[in-house]
Amino acid sequence: MINTFEIYQNLKETFGEKEATVLTNLLIKIYNEVNQSVTKEEFNELKEVVKELVEAQKQTEARIGELAEAQRKTEARLEELVEAQRKTEARVDTLAAKMEELAEAQRKTEEVVKNLIIDVNELKKQVGGLSITVGYGIEDKLIPYMDDFANNYYGVMPEEIERKYIQYEDGNYDEINLYIRGQKDNKEVYIIGECKAQPGKKDIDRFAKLMKRVEKHYKKDVYGFLVGYMFHPDVERYCKEHYNIDMFKTYQVKRIAMQKKNKKIRK
Repeated sequence: MINTFEIYQNLKETFGEKEATVLTNLLIKIYNEVNQSVTKEEFNELKEVVKELVEAQKQTEARIGELAEAQRKTEARLEELVEAQRKTEARVDTLAAKMEELAEAQRKTEEVVKNLIIDVNELKKQVGGLSITVGYGIEDKLIPYMDDFANNYYGVMPEEIERKYIQYEDGNYDEINLYIRGQKDNKEVYIIGECKAQPGKKDIDRFAKLMKRVEKHYKKDVYGFLVGYMFHPDVERYCKEHYNIDMFKTYQVKRIAMQKKNKKIRK
């Protein structure tokens, strides 16, 4: 006789009460049938099969537990990824806002630069106008001295002294601040002067090119000089090393003009 209670208790630990009851009743039925129709050896084989089924059920439940744990970890990882995605989207939104701020700052900067360029250009015009005004001021002050200056320094007897535009054959022209046409050793010569508050190297280069154009135009001897309130030593050195151009401070022109006739003549 089999112990149904013990079987029921063992099955209940594995399958639960309902399943254990069903299996216990099934085993009792099988036992009764086997007891009537099968041999003891066959019955033992049947019990072995039941044991294998119980073990397979345990392994299945263990695997289900592993799968449940893997599912739990997957869900936890998914939650982490969702949170990371949320943070990434938040960063993207923040970055987009920053980019909009930068774009607005760039626009304002470009506007400021644009206004600054306009202001600088206007300043250049004003400075250029001031430079012209200063140059004209020097010319106006020195023109009354040009007769004696040309005679005393260059040995030229002036015939024409003025501020003048020289028109060339190609239609171009040059503005001459101080223009002197006169006679030296019975030959017609020209003296041209450029007036700047403080001439620089570029002014010297430009004036040297102007002298060449005037010489080519008149095909006569042309003397050139620069007049300014002040010359940087490097500028004076540059002019002496590269060009045959005289340089005078404004007061020096007046001083030469007031000297006795022919006291100093440029060779």
